[in-house]
Amino acid sequence: MKITKKQVNDQELELTINVVAEDYAPAEKKKLNEYRRTAEFKGFRKGMVPASLIQRVYGEQILVDSVNDVVSEQLNGYITKNKLNILGEPLGSEKQPEIEWKSGNDFKFIFDIALSPEIKLELTKEDTVPYYNITPTAEGKEEMKKNILMQYGSLQEVETPGEESYLYVDLEQEGKKIENAYLSMRDVEEKSKAKFLKLKVGSSIKIDVNKVLSNEADRAALLKVKKDDLAGIDPVFNATVVNIKSYVAAEANAEVFDKIYGKDKVKTEADFEKQVEADLLNNYKQEADYRANKDVREYLVEKAALTLPEDFLKRWLLVVNKGKFTKEQIDEEFADFCVDFKWQLVRDYFIDKFKIKLTEKDLKEAAESYVAYQYAMYGMGNAPQDMIQEAARRVLDDERQSQRLVEQIEDQKVMEAVKPLITLKSKKISLEKFRELK
Repeated sequence: MKITKKQVNDQELELTINVVAEDYAPAEKKKLNEYRRTAEFKGFRKGMVPASLIQRVYGEQILVDSVNDVVSEQLNGYITKNKLNILGEPLGSEKQPEIEWKSGNDFKFIFDIALSPEIKLELTKEDTVPYYNITPTAEGKEEMKKNILMQYGSLQEVETPGEESYLYVDLEQEGKKIENAYLSMRDVEEKSKAKFLKLKVGSSIKIDVNKVLSNEADRAALLKVKKDDLAGIDPVFNATVVNIKSYVAAEANAEVFDKIYGKDKVKTEADFEKQVEADLLNNYKQEADYRANKDVREYLVEKAALTLPEDFLKRWLLVVNKGKFTKEQIDEEFADFCVDFKWQLVRDYFIDKFKIKLTEKDLKEAAESYVAYQYAMYGMGNAPQDMIQEAARRVLDDERQSQRLVEQIEDQKVMEAVKPLITLKSKKISLEKFRELK
């Protein structure tokens, strides 16, 4: 067997593997015998089928598998022996000649291989990335207080509706009455809202439900019918308000503070003010840290100044995602892919440079943290630990979610290693200006 290398450019090479019959004959013979042992043909006992019959029926498949096994072994061996740091996987060349699969023939295979760009990144305090310190405002603190108290509020009867209120109305027209119909102010069209905001319990108003609610499903729910029945209903009704309910924020008192923060951790409104400010600063710090990581990542990728064999990578993406994406879709998304791919290369460089290791404990803690955050988003801030652990196990059993966590942990560990080596220059900024950053 002969392997010939042709250097196409700095990052791409072409390998030609010439295979003669003697190279694959042992593998072909071995596979033929394996087929004989397992093949079942009428009129023959298992394992006693003539080799000639096996050859006639399965010969080409045996040949293909045998040659491919030999070629794959030689290709991988060449890459390992020559310590080639490749991108993606070797691709069959577009110059590959047509193959006549006939036992005893010689074969020629041409592969395109892309090499990973060399990375050399030395970091010093001269490398500077901004770190944004977000300045809290009185308005921001007040908004957070309202949001917290609203989260622990309750649905209560009120005199007049607001933008977030719920109305219960009796709808009447000649020969028809719908009692206690439910109407959310969120669903009411803007042009109709003004007149609804003036209503009180007992008020009556003539409405056209088609104009009040643009969504068919909302209209069907209001009139307590199926969507298919809407067309046959006169949309004009006289509506009488039976009840109005709004979500009312909880009062700022010790009982509510205990629910929010735990028994006796926050006792007075002054304590509440301090806790809100601390929480707000913590939230801002999380946002600032996330932004800093993004900026450091972009800085490192830019400093590495990597070039990629783009045509090769587009072909590779098309092959490995066969049937999932078209060439046009890959072209459209390729710029974003390159950004992420370059960061993967830089991240892997630092993982190797700093000998960063990922442990089962890291994965377990990350999964539990992710699950706890998800529960908190749904109002379960104090979910039982056994529930969190069970959900975390399910996350880790999911290959896609587990891989996403691995990448997040690797990102985090790389940042922890890199940040002390560079300068994070503090910059004060308002929340408004911070949110405008690209």
